[in-house]
Amino acid sequence: MSMIDTAPRAVFPFTALVGQQALQRALLLVAIDPRIGGVLISGPRGTAKSTAARALAAMLPRAPFVTLPLAASLEQLVGSLSIEDALQSGAVRLAPGMLARAHNGVLYVDEVNLLPDALVDSLLDVAASGVNTVERDGISQQHAARFALVGTMNSEEGELRPQLLDRFGLSVQLGNPLDPQQRQQILRTRLAFDENPQALAQQHAAELTRLSATVAAARAALPQLAWSDEVLQHAAQLALAAGVDGMRADLVMLRAARAFAALEGRGAVTTQDLDAVAEFALAHRRTDSAASRPPASPPAQTPQQPRQAPQDRSPAPEGDWGALPPQPTATTRVASIGAWPAKKA
Repeated sequence: MSMIDTAPRAVFPFTALVGQQALQRALLLVAIDPRIGGVLISGPRGTAKSTAARALAAMLPRAPFVTLPLAASLEQLVGSLSIEDALQSGAVRLAPGMLARAHNGVLYVDEVNLLPDALVDSLLDVAASGVNTVERDGISQQHAARFALVGTMNSEEGELRPQLLDRFGLSVQLGNPLDPQQRQQILRTRLAFDENPQALAQQHAAELTRLSATVAAARAALPQLAWSDEVLQHAAQLALAAGVDGMRADLVMLRAARAFAALEGRGAVTTQDLDAVAEFALAHRRTDSAASRPPASPPAQTPQQPRQAPQDRSPAPEGDWGALPPQPTATTRVASIGAWPAKKA
């Protein structure tokens, strides 16, 4: 008689991830405030994308982990209504979908760039609003659906359309670890987990407990944190310097900065909090022309120069016809933590 192993699958500890500080920070931010709109992780195979998403869910108390398969239908994602029950008994019965099952947990979408656009569009709508609406034949029902959305993709398998890329709140670009010592540490930790996952989990138990409590406290503190005029102005300047379209980047930056301030235990959002999270919100929205745009603030007035003598207007030598003296052009330097391809202007 064959026996089926029903033991729960061991999950790699979130705090045991090596060399993934940016990824861990972005995941914690969307766990604290799901209304940020999720995080899109792009990188080659084998860079711990799915491992990190599962580890995040395992660290959060009673948080479900739901994986959206590529073959899922829109009805499987959002749920459905039984019109037959409504006709027979007058009561509308909701068959919950994956969005309902992911409530207060993590919804993981691997290879999100290969999903149908309609599916991604509905998914991002609910991730940003926290409410899922199911409609059929003029009848609708709503339910809460607050979850940390984690989408992953490998750009070698195709890009996400710019309209959908912009809808993701944050983005992280991963690369292959190039430092031999870091690779050695990754290998050592992974082999230790494969040999004895319980032992590695025990090593990180205390740290995971502290981090889980910190996330819970940060969630509770969010409503008490406000944005000053200085912070709002700084967010606008960062967005303008990146040449983004619309206001979504500004709003995402502000929400992410508030979540980061709460994570750090601060009582107010600062411009330093904005700087710490800005690239997550700007990297996938920055346009090609951003680097050449002048600063948003007007340049300082320069002292008036004395009048100069009239210049010689004799014809320029052949080959320089129409030449003008060089003019200084202001540029804005934009820092980047990754190699996310710029959006076409």
